Order: sequence, then C-alpha cells, then structure tokens
Amino acid sequence: MKHLLLLQTALIASALLLSACGDGGVKQSNPATSDASSQQADNHTGDGDSHGDEHGDEEQDVVKLSDEAAREAGIIVSRAELGALGKSVSLPAEIRFDADRIANISPRVSGIIAKLYASEGDVVKRGDTLALISSRELAGLKAVWLKAQTQASLAATALAREEKLFAEKITAEADVQAARANFEAVNAAKDAAENELHAAGVSDAALERVATADDGDNSNSYLSAPIGGTVVRRGVTLGETVSAGDAGSATLFTIADDSVVWADIGVYKQDLSRIKKQAVVVIRSDDGTILAESNVAFILPIINETSRTATARVILKNPDGNLRPGQFVTADISVGQSQPVLRVPLSSVQTVENKASVFVPIEGGFEPRSVTLGTESGGYVEIRSGLRAGDSFVSGGAFTLKAQLEKAAFGDGHGH
Repeated sequence: MKHLLLLQTALIASALLLSACGDGGVKQSNPATSDASSQQADNHTGDGDSHGDEHGDEEQDVVKLSDEAAREAGIIVSRAELGALGKSVSLPAEIRFDADRIANISPRVSGIIAKLYASEGDVVKRGDTLALISSRELAGLKAVWLKAQTQASLAATALAREEKLFAEKITAEADVQAARANFEAVNAAKDAAENELHAAGVSDAALERVATADDGDNSNSYLSAPIGGTVVRRGVTLGETVSAGDAGSATLFTIADDSVVWADIGVYKQDLSRIKKQAVVVIRSDDGTILAESNVAFILPIINETSRTATARVILKNPDGNLRPGQFVTADISVGQSQPVLRVPLSSVQTVENKASVFVPIEGGFEPRSVTLGTESGGYVEIRSGLRAGDSFVSGGAFTLKAQLEKAAFGDGHGH
C-alpha cells in the first residue's frame, strides 16, 4: 500500500512537470544539446533578421508615388540622350522684363477715379478696361466737338445756298467766297476738336455715340490695357484725382507680359573675347536646376564703369512663368564643343548612400540608380555608366525624391 502511494505521487509530479513545460515553463535538458539548439535558434533568428533588413532596405530604396502625386510634386521624367558637352564659362545673370513687353499706363485726361476694374496680380488681355475716370475735361472737349460739328453743318448749308444764288446771279461772288471761307474755318475747328478727342482716347466709334449719349456718359473716360499680361503695379486708388499731360504725372498701372524675358549676363573683361553671338547658354538656379536654354542674342558694346562688365543678353521663352524678373541666376555659356556624350542635368544627380545616383521610374514609384559621372559643363554632367541612351530618368524634382527617401529612412531607423 505504501509502494502504491509512492507510485501515484510520482505519476502526479510527472504530469505536473509535463504540463508546466507545455505552458512555456523552463525545461531541463542536456547542456550540450541545449547549447546546440540555442546556437541553431540564434542562427535561424539571424537569418530572419537579415532577410527582414534586406527587405526593409529594398522597400526603403523605393519612393512610392502615384502618377498623379508625382505630377503634383513637380516630378519630370525624361529620356537620357546624347548631347554636346563642351567647355563653358559660368557667369552671373539677372532675369529682366522684355522692354518691348511692358507698358506703363498714364491717364489721357484729368479727372477722378470713379471705378477700378483691375488690381495687382490680375491677368488682362489687350483692350480690357482697367479703370473709369470721371472727367470734366473730357466732357468739355466733347461739347466743343459737338458745337463745331453743328457749326460745320450750318456752314455747309450756307455755302450751298450762296453758290445757288450766285449761279442764279442773285448774289455777288464776294458773298460766295465769304461763305466758303467760313465753311473751311468751321471745318478746321471741328477737325481740331476731333483730334483732341482722339488724343484723349476717344475712338471714331465712340464719337458716333457722343450726340446720343445718356446724361453723364460723356464725362466717362475708360482706361484700357494696351497689351496683354499681368498687372504688376497699380499706383492709384478709388476717388483719387489724376492729371494728364503733366511731366511728373504718375503711372496708374504697369502691365508686363513675361511670356518672353531677358537674361542679362555680366561678362567680365577677360571673358569678352571668348563669348560669341549665338553661343549656347544654359540658365540654371542656385541649386543647379536647369531653368532654360537659349543663345546669346547680342553683346552690348558698352562696359559698365562701376562693375567693369559688359552685358550679354539672352532672350528666353517663359510660357510657364518659371523665370521671374529680378531673379538672379547662373548662365553657363558655351565657349567650345566636344563630341556628343550621354548627359543629364546636374540637378538630376543626387547622392544616395554616398553614391552618385539618378532616380528612375518603376512600377508604383521611383528608385535611385547608381551612376558613374564624367565631365561637367554648362549645367550638365556626363554619365559614363549606370544609364543608357533612351532610359527614362527623373530630370526634374530629383531632390524632392531624395528628401522623401531620407525622410522614410530616418523614420525606419535606416541610414541612407
């Protein structure tokens, strides 16, 4: 009986021990077996972590971006192509308005600003109304013209009557001559009054409506835009009195058409002999982004006494308004050509994991691709390996992609 009790106690203890092991308890084992198992588990865990890191790096090296999001971020994709990469000289330049595409608008008659139809920043078309001036002066000029027109009509009737009477030998020739002289004088006065109105901005079509205009309309002078463009300055307020014809009369509006701009390049004396008319010019920003390409239109034959530089002018198309007058840029002027090489804009090359890289489009986003660089000139750099002619790459907005890549890497604890 005593032996049976001991056997039952042993069985119960064994069951309890097995239950504890099944529930995650610590199980005693042979030390050698335990060490080997631990090493195997560590190796397996290491492999898993290594695989996880590789997967994480793979994901980290991809900027996931939809086509719509890429467009909104200003990402531009181009195809790599061959181009001449010659010697160049980099000089400072300033973007200016094309002097033929800017208009300062002053009043043609004196009066009071009754209405304003445009403000700074507004885009207007040629002929659009900018302001309404209520002008007593204009009303007076129209009254003079109406009076002269009436007198001219009466003078024409009188001359016709005198000529008829003279033909019937009823009146003397002197009377005819007097009527003709009066007719010519009155018509001259009418023409002078009409010219005054034209100078005040009144068209022939508007003249036809003067006699039938509503009360008060003949004092209205409408200021119109002579060119299309953007209102860059408005120097008048509602109710302000403006004067015409004064030497110091203020400009009421300034309109600029910046679809074409100038880049005035300061050329140092030692560089003048190297720069030629029609030389290729690449305009780029401080961060190296290529903004435009064109040619030297001409070099002004005057050296500025203060800066001791000449001015080379480049005419640039600016349909998107990316070039802003007053902006300082760098002009890379070609002073010699080389054989065509595979080239990309400098700004499209970014340093990723200490390697020169360009971003290439992949399904669902962009990834960096390491490249080997060569000669750098004119805002471009030669690609010797890593990219082939015809390959797609990010030519604009690469810095944005790099920033996004670094942001994601920082958030995941990776260093890129």
